[in-house]
Amino acid sequence: MTYKADIDDERQANDEVLFDDPEITIVSQEGTDLFLDGLTIDFSDDLIRRGFRFTNPNASGSCGCGSSFSN
Repeated sequence: MTYKADIDDERQANDEVLFDDPEITIVSQEGTDLFLDGLTIDFSDDLIRRGFRFTNPNASGSCGCGSSFSN
């Protein structure tokens, strides 16, 4: 499985709201929230790995880049 994050201003019909705040709304495809329980998202601006970092305490393994996991 892999994570994919995009910045968008339109919701799709199958989007499920996971977090809603006046400044940001986080949605996922319907039915994927089971795999996102406990997930934390951070943004790094360092020189080596700039971008979003996903930490999932429920993943049984992950690749070295942190963008895919097994459950």
